[in-house]
Amino acid sequence: MTTLPPFTRQIAHKYLVEKHLSPQDETEFKEQLYRIWFELYARRGSSRPDSSGFEHVFVGETRGGRTVIGFHNWIQLYLQEKLGHIDYKGYSVTANSPQPDEYKHILALQFSWKNGIKPKGSIFIGVSPEFEFALYTLCFLTSPNERVKVQFSFYDVEIVCHHYNQKHIGTTYPVLLRYRNPQ
Repeated sequence: MTTLPPFTRQIAHKYLVEKHLSPQDETEFKEQLYRIWFELYARRGSSRPDSSGFEHVFVGETRGGRTVIGFHNWIQLYLQEKLGHIDYKGYSVTANSPQPDEYKHILALQFSWKNGIKPKGSIFIGVSPEFEFALYTLCFLTSPNERVKVQFSFYDVEIVCHHYNQKHIGTTYPVLLRYRNPQ
């Protein structure tokens, strides 16, 4: 029911139980994760359940055949690009986020996929899907305001996490607020 390996799932589960945001029972916790990430719901413009938070964030979707929505996972980006399905348009940087290097693991980018365009998106680069799944689940359950500030060793990041009907992840992705040079 969930893609989290036992160790990562246990850490996230323990924290969420301590905060009274998840059931202590492991089976009930897995059911909670399933509802949040994999239960189908109808996205805007659809009359039937045809989307899930996992599909939107980790796989990607198109809207109206012209716009790419979601698609916030570097592994999916890599695989689709390797198959020739992605036309990578470039990345965005700001004064606080100079050229990518081995320390930078968040990227704002543009690309086309399935005849649609992703005009602006952001993804973690080089992190495990388990890390993203756990981080985004924590943000979804701990923050009703849909934006969570997180500090990593070299970054200040905002995790945007839109709730769909308060029980599903609509979308979630990182936004780099500030990069602190490690040198």
